[in-house]
Amino acid sequence: MSNKVALARTDDAAELDRFREIQRLCYQCADEVAATLEPGVTEREACRRMRRWLLDHGVDDWLHVPFAWFGDRTAFRGFRIPTQFLPTNVRLEEGMPYILDFAPVRDGYCADIGYAGVLGENRVWEQVDADLAAHRELILGLVRERRKFADIYAEVDALIDRQGYQNRHRKYPGRVIGHQVGVIGGLLPKGVAFPFGVRFLQTIGRELVKERMAGRSPLWNGARQSQHPPTPGLWAVEPHIGFRGVGVKFEELLVVTEDDAYWLDDDLPHVRRWAARAAA
Repeated sequence: MSNKVALARTDDAAELDRFREIQRLCYQCADEVAATLEPGVTEREACRRMRRWLLDHGVDDWLHVPFAWFGDRTAFRGFRIPTQFLPTNVRLEEGMPYILDFAPVRDGYCADIGYAGVLGENRVWEQVDADLAAHRELILGLVRERRKFADIYAEVDALIDRQGYQNRHRKYPGRVIGHQVGVIGGLLPKGVAFPFGVRFLQTIGRELVKERMAGRSPLWNGARQSQHPPTPGLWAVEPHIGFRGVGVKFEELLVVTEDDAYWLDDDLPHVRRWAARAAA
């Protein structure tokens, strides 16, 4: 593994396969841990289960360690400072929404996923989740049109408003709807500067400087730094919408080339769920 940080090569099928493999591993983890969630389990226990599962399956570093949000915390209600994102002793109850979010690294290749679900039945969650599907289609279409990242962010906001929801990804640090990912290396030793991986912080720091000099940013939000066409590479995209105390998101990898874009994998739990709902 090189000590240099490298952006993903979108013209290298073998390299994209490595990213697809780690993303599928993430969703397998989320599926299996979600199946173990029961009334009374805390966010911290859910995170321990995810972390243990991932380490048992070869994960050796992190972009960020697992997060879990239960109940109205899925909509980031009252979130004002970064520490409020950290897992708590809030316990899952019947009918509660939840979100599992983590970003592991294995052999330098990484993924960053968001996995939304509900324990039992919740009609509000079902409706918000159904409406979230439109954001995946909208984002891809606008990236293919080579619209500026900041303009796409504004179009997502407009769709959220039309749907009657709230933008929740603006609560993330940097108000990001996405960020660029690549092969994680670096001179620093592996470790966690909680909740982020040390090497990831080194990577994003270098890319912030490099991209800023080119008039771009590895962080995708609605700010001036995102007033540029989509940068080729791999992007972790995470639209997050909320209605009152219910928040729903997805996060997955988007491949951006010089003249096209596509989701790295269409065989994902949320995509299958939306297709099954539409078919029914």
